[in-house]
Amino acid sequence: MKRKAAVAVVVALGAGLSWSALAQVKPEILIKQRQAVMTLQGKYFGPMGGMAQGKVPYNADVVRRNAGFLDNLSRMPWDGFDPSTKDVKDIKTAALPAIWSEPDKFRQAADRLQAETAKLYEASRGGDESAVKNQIAAVGKACGACHENFRQKQ
Repeated sequence: MKRKAAVAVVVALGAGLSWSALAQVKPEILIKQRQAVMTLQGKYFGPMGGMAQGKVPYNADVVRRNAGFLDNLSRMPWDGFDPSTKDVKDIKTAALPAIWSEPDKFRQAADRLQAETAKLYEASRGGDESAVKNQIAAVGKACGACHENFRQKQ
């Protein structure tokens, strides 16, 4: 019995050390990860934006799939905006200093995007094309609002 307890303690300590090591990711890696997520968001949102604008034929299956991916992706990039990343010079980034000087406003923008993508995912499962297109537009507005305040113009 004592041996099992000792093994459990060693495993717990090892897991704690692993989490500590993971929490100290290099700032350059955080930047690359958040940029990768943003690239994927564009990949999966683009076709839906085209559908909402009538430039691409509406495809409910693609919307459902992409909305699911986007719902997950919308929660991923935010830990990559750690303060340790704001002064990295080796990687080109469009992140504006306002991200760190106005963290509450940035968090609200992130929360809005997450909320709107969750609504899009739910709408995509309902089958109402008009409602889906309206929600695609709402996601686009959430993206644009964040870019307007927190991303350099490209």
